[in-house]
Amino acid sequence: MTSKTALLTHADCLAHVTPDGHPEQVARLEHVLYALQPLEVARITAPLAADDDILRIHPASYLAELRRASPSEGHRALDADTWMSPGSLDAAFRGAGAMVRAVDMVLGGEAPNAFAAVRPPGHHAETDTPMGFCLFGNAALGVKHALDHHGLNRVAVVDFDVHHGNGTQDLLWDEPRALLISSQQIPLFPGTGRASETGAHDNILNLPLPPESGGAHMRREYQHKALPRLRDFAPQLIIISAGFDAHADDPLAQLNWSTEDFAWLTAEICEIAADVCQGRVVSTLEGGYDLNALSASVRAHVQELMKAAT
Repeated sequence: MTSKTALLTHADCLAHVTPDGHPEQVARLEHVLYALQPLEVARITAPLAADDDILRIHPASYLAELRRASPSEGHRALDADTWMSPGSLDAAFRGAGAMVRAVDMVLGGEAPNAFAAVRPPGHHAETDTPMGFCLFGNAALGVKHALDHHGLNRVAVVDFDVHHGNGTQDLLWDEPRALLISSQQIPLFPGTGRASETGAHDNILNLPLPPESGGAHMRREYQHKALPRLRDFAPQLIIISAGFDAHADDPLAQLNWSTEDFAWLTAEICEIAADVCQGRVVSTLEGGYDLNALSASVRAHVQELMKAAT
């Protein structure tokens, strides 16, 4: 096994082009990759997911509808926020493929942990509904792949994107082998993520955070609620939906986290992973829309993964 964190990405993820002014833009990934360029990670080409991978979480009718909607030129709106260009479907298949490959690498002993630098993001995509910039539920796919292909019994997701991962919640609602822990600003799009939403098997923990609360409030919530729950679950793999739009500089929300807060939270997750699952962590990029804050926070996140890998 290499001692290096695996970084999975593909140029196809730069070919998902949204209309001018859209926050989920090509420049997001360009800035992330530039920030990560100096780091000594194992660089892995993200494969295309197979249809069978996607069908672990989405029905065949959904995949067929996305293929029908994929434009040959220009842009096509799937809803007010979610767009496709000619390169979008391949980008989404690369994002899903990156998650499958990352899970395989970490569980197969090829890498201690991994980060998928991909777009479009995934955690808003519900079972048969694209939304919130997302087409495929990458984090939930990683869970199902680990459970059903690798035979794990317990997989946890920690989603710290500022927007609630309603798609991941929808896809894992009735999955007793999975624990979803999600912190998000409330009220905010998509309007879900209240503490009363606990899953069919008490397998979901939502941490609503009020607007204008900062990193100190977040740290208390995680220390008192989320991290003990994660440790008690003793997952065999931890998947992170790594959104960085809770940063104080982000234009789409009103939390006030710092780059250091993302580093702290990543380190705390990795510490639990070291204790309960041999450090096995797979992280995938979700939101983050201030380019400088995004790139700095992703770099801090990956640096913590690297520290945990040594």
